[in-house]
Amino acid sequence: MRLHRVAALTSSLLLAAGAALFGAGQAAASADFGYVALGDSYSSGVGAGNYDSASGDCKRTTRAYPALWAAAHAPQSFAFTACSGARTGDVLSGQLGPLNSGTDLVSITIGGNDAGFSDVMTTCVLQSESTCVNRVNQAKAYVDSTLPGQLDRVYDAIRGRAPSAKVVVLGYPRFYKLNGSCVAGLTEGERTAINGASDYLNAAIAKRAADHGFTFASVVGAFTGHEICSGDAWLHSVNWANIGESYHPTATGQSGGYLPVFSGKA
Repeated sequence: MRLHRVAALTSSLLLAAGAALFGAGQAAASADFGYVALGDSYSSGVGAGNYDSASGDCKRTTRAYPALWAAAHAPQSFAFTACSGARTGDVLSGQLGPLNSGTDLVSITIGGNDAGFSDVMTTCVLQSESTCVNRVNQAKAYVDSTLPGQLDRVYDAIRGRAPSAKVVVLGYPRFYKLNGSCVAGLTEGERTAINGASDYLNAAIAKRAADHGFTFASVVGAFTGHEICSGDAWLHSVNWANIGESYHPTATGQSGGYLPVFSGKA
């Protein structure tokens, strides 16, 4: 009888040990996770400060949503190639190297610079309302005629290099709270036109992302109540001391706006 009990106990211990080892194997497998962060300044973290000097003009920072997500989830590999000023062609020529068949997750913001974001904002800040609105309409025409094909090339390249990855395409926030707290600067007509252009761009990006089977993540809701002129802005307005940070998310915009939206889709 005692021998039977010893045998049963031994068998139970072996089963428990086997289960523990199997569980450890599953944990190790789940840790084998690769994440690659692509895109422009909204992904590199321009506006959030604390830039990595090694990233040069790309201005990547640990305060950007990709780095914050990686710090919280500790993927086995994390490649951060997003770069300030990037257009679709820059992603194709210089950011896709880390992608491979083992990549599990990709994030990207792209399209704003192709559509002339910087020139639109410069025009609207420095020139008349009618000139601003005309420039916005030019950008929207570009979004209709040219941007879809450029996005297709980027998305095709991502899928070709990382066939099994989940790809999360993030959009851009609306910049202004209309009829808000601002008492100077752009007119309400200009702010309305700029917000409309952001929505227009987001819709085009969302459509191309969906057609490629990618996940589109809108940040408009997350930034609602935190636009410029809201009194609690998560976006820089014109910053004459550091013009490159103008109209980009602050560190709080990255951690409180982009990060939770991305985390909910990743």
